[in-house]
Amino acid sequence: MGKLFVIDGTDASGKQTQLKKLQERLEKENIEYKLVSFPNYDSPSSALVKMYLSGEFGENAKDVSPYIASTFFAADRYATFKKDLEKYYNNGGIILADRYTTANMVHQAGKIENAEEREKYLNWLWDFEFNLYKLPIPTKVFFLDMPPEFAFELMKNRENKFTHEAKKDIHERDKNHIIDSYNAACEVAKKYNWEQINCVDNGKIRTIEEIHEDIFNKIKDLI
Repeated sequence: MGKLFVIDGTDASGKQTQLKKLQERLEKENIEYKLVSFPNYDSPSSALVKMYLSGEFGENAKDVSPYIASTFFAADRYATFKKDLEKYYNNGGIILADRYTTANMVHQAGKIENAEEREKYLNWLWDFEFNLYKLPIPTKVFFLDMPPEFAFELMKNRENKFTHEAKKDIHERDKNHIIDSYNAACEVAKKYNWEQINCVDNGKIRTIEEIHEDIFNKIKDLI
């Protein structure tokens, strides 16, 4: 079996930036890998995910049951893994993932306020993706811990990516959803023993390089 390393976190936590840094580092170290990003927008398997995130099933994230929304993302992962990654992974390959089942654990679990109901959902999700779909369990998940107040500032700085507010998906344009997702992520990270990477130190966002070194130093011991 291969190794699956996942980078996850709430919106504007720096997932893509850190994944790019990790790619560059592995190439420099001559370590072979494959990269995947979820949702896989280049695949038709993401069609329902796109509809959900664009608000076609409800303008607010909580309009759609976390169980229903999770099936959209899980099906996209299943199709992508079966078509593009399974053989490589089974032959011992290293996969870097920008988001994974972990994103459902963050964004969908964050919709559930009751602790007992959230636990029930998380157990269902684990069974659904890892036992029913037989997707690989991550070797290590790196949770980029970016508190919401800092994430909101970073999101302002990238506003030029959008021509207007409606271009953001239903997760990104809902501050309450981001806060709820962050709180859920902190709980889930402890539950599943994720590697928590602090993005803020003494009230300031750490440098990209500092965060990268934290991640790479953990990965190199597992490869």
